[in-house]
Amino acid sequence: MTEPSGPAPEERLPAGSDERLPAGSDERLPATRPPAEPAPADRFAAPASAHQLALTPERAASIVRQSGSARWVGFLATLIVVLFVIIYYFYELGVPGIEGSSRLTAEDQAQQVTRVERGYTLFQTYCARCHGANGQGGIGPVLNDQMKLATHLTPAYINNVLTAGGRYVCGNPNSLMPVWASSNGGPLNYIQIENLIEYIRAPNSVTYRVLDAGTGEPVESGGKVQTFTGWRDPNFTPPETATPVPACWSQPATASPGASASPGASGSPGASGSPAASGGTGLVINEVASGVNFETTTLEVPADKPFQIAFDNQDAGIPHNIQIADSTGKFVFEGDTVNGPNKITYDVPALPAGAYKFSCKWHPNMVGDLTAK
Repeated sequence: MTEPSGPAPEERLPAGSDERLPAGSDERLPATRPPAEPAPADRFAAPASAHQLALTPERAASIVRQSGSARWVGFLATLIVVLFVIIYYFYELGVPGIEGSSRLTAEDQAQQVTRVERGYTLFQTYCARCHGANGQGGIGPVLNDQMKLATHLTPAYINNVLTAGGRYVCGNPNSLMPVWASSNGGPLNYIQIENLIEYIRAPNSVTYRVLDAGTGEPVESGGKVQTFTGWRDPNFTPPETATPVPACWSQPATASPGASASPGASGSPGASGSPAASGGTGLVINEVASGVNFETTTLEVPADKPFQIAFDNQDAGIPHNIQIADSTGKFVFEGDTVNGPNKITYDVPALPAGAYKFSCKWHPNMVGDLTAK
């Protein structure tokens, strides 16, 4: 097929044009347009009312003054914002060199106090039955030992024990210490766990309020708010001769107890492991520890004569011993610790006539009366 022929390029030029296309060119020119006429001037002119406020010299000066005032207002507003940011920064973080000037630090301390007070309530509700109201121990181990608090009972360790239970401590799947963290099936959520840890680690240099478990309000007695202090001594430093705290509390033979409420002193007469008399008179007193209690809580011995105590620890995996204190609280005898079930015979030196107390150094709830006549 061939393209139909049309007029030659010269024939498509506008009339009156002398231009000619090059020979053989097929370029097409645009269509002709009618000549444009200018629009009337009044079409773009403003109405007369628009010229009532002409830019007179007075008005121009007023505009300049307003512009200068606006710049000053902008400058003052920027200055105020900058000063506010600087002041707020030091208000939140504190002024360098001025202790206690930081709001964030003060708020954190206030929240820490609240966590300790709530942790105290949780401890008395869930933990005091086994560990004692002041962490002095009972069915469970002592917690207020300064050596433990300084080197062993770290927040991470306590959290692991509360999460995994007593088996984390001694590897005993039958441990009486249950799981407490809700993440592992226990009754306490993560906030309560944090509060409990804060209480166990609270310093004894701060006084806290006792809060009601139900309402969270301070508990009053005789018109005064009841208070308590923490256990940890911030200034405690382990002595150079201190031995490491055992990983398992039921194996305390190499550890030296340092609890503020734990009976016994390292320099007391008849210290652990040293019998006070090489031979007894033949008098042997039997004592049994069972269920973290002494079966016999009243003993009677002859005055000024040595005697023996046949001690039977029937609590499996729990350490016990017998120590004797006079009426002033001074320990006159401290027997070896024995892990149950096990037996040991103590040789006790002659005691002057009087009233004495015997107890277990690891479980201060285990106490009894001993009379020398």
